[in-house]
Amino acid sequence: MTIFTLWFENFPNNLPALFVSAGVAILLIVIIAKSAFSAEGRSRWTKRVTGPNGKWLFGLLFLLWAVVFGVGLQLVPHEGANSPYGGLGIIALFSGFFISMGFIWSVIGE
Repeated sequence: MTIFTLWFENFPNNLPALFVSAGVAILLIVIIAKSAFSAEGRSRWTKRVTGPNGKWLFGLLFLLWAVVFGVGLQLVPHEGANSPYGGLGIIALFSGFFISMGFIWSVIGE
């Protein structure tokens, strides 16, 4: 239950974190909805992503993801429950999954 009231513990200071997390959640829902609706037909957006240059875009995104999180996860402390290592790890997991699936989608869609 405390996870739902955590935003109000230090209210003015935790408000930006609430807005950022809500914004990321809304962005994720919009991206998933756009991809779900694009299955009916190839829209401009899907033609651009699955075109010949889409595999290069996602390939470069994957390399950038590997370098950023490969270096970034080594720079944060690994000890204790208050470490940001777990949070960055879950962000790396989800973003890597979507970048990898986008790469596969762009290669198969060509």
